[in-house]
Amino acid sequence: MTEPLTLGARLAAPVEAVWRALTDPTELRVWLTEHAEVDLPSRYEFWGRHTPEGDAPHQRLRHADPYTLRFDWLLDGVETTSELCLTAQGPDATLLTLSQSHFDFAEAMDGSSIRGVLQTWWSLSIANLAAHLEGRPLLPKTDFTSADLRGELTIAAPIDRVWTSLTDSGQASAWFGYPIGIEPWVGGRYAMGGFDSGYTAKVIDLEPGRKMSVDWGPVGVTTWELAESGGKTRLTFVQSGFDEGNPPYAAWSGSVAGLSELRRFHEMADWQPIWAAEEIHTGAPGT
Repeated sequence: MTEPLTLGARLAAPVEAVWRALTDPTELRVWLTEHAEVDLPSRYEFWGRHTPEGDAPHQRLRHADPYTLRFDWLLDGVETTSELCLTAQGPDATLLTLSQSHFDFAEAMDGSSIRGVLQTWWSLSIANLAAHLEGRPLLPKTDFTSADLRGELTIAAPIDRVWTSLTDSGQASAWFGYPIGIEPWVGGRYAMGGFDSGYTAKVIDLEPGRKMSVDWGPVGVTTWELAESGGKTRLTFVQSGFDEGNPPYAAWSGSVAGLSELRRFHEMADWQPIWAAEEIHTGAPGT
């Protein structure tokens, strides 16, 4: 039996605006999904190429009020439950808490079930919700109909500062929200969790100030490439070298979600991460 996945995010908008973004189908089609149909309190559906198993809507609404949205979601033959709760933290601040049942980290690692993407897919979706509410450009969404895992974003910061934040262990750990140990040279280690974590990838290509590629084994190679663009930095992110019959959508979604905080790290003078792990609800969906 798996424990429910929980995520907490601080959003820079009043509860009413967040609720509208969660339940207005026009807004949902901007930050979450390709297709959405909502008719509360009876219907809440989304589907399309940016949704896991998005060939058709697979959601069944269980509960909706101005602070809580709960629905069942059939994924890989299993009826999971998703719950999003809103808590006002001021006139222009909201804590969003997500609880998602039937997530198994092992499935995220081995790609044996589409449910393995739930943690990183929700992280990327919530990061895009935050960008939508802040009026920022959205991050590239995961396309579950394609094995071309490539995307771009522009960061309003000089290229040398962005490069340092991608290759310095302390800065990368800060904006990603998780310890990262980086040896920025070919053959160096790239360790999620730090150098003593037991899971270490390898830097296989590096052009100082411009490009770095890291080999993660079965999920392939991730490459960050920077280019100057009118005083800003264009970052191109690519996942390659994987089994195209089973693309690493979970790894891709998680990496792109992290780039949301990289951009905010550089563009906000009083930057604080949106993630609020210490405040998340820890019960099962519906409790």
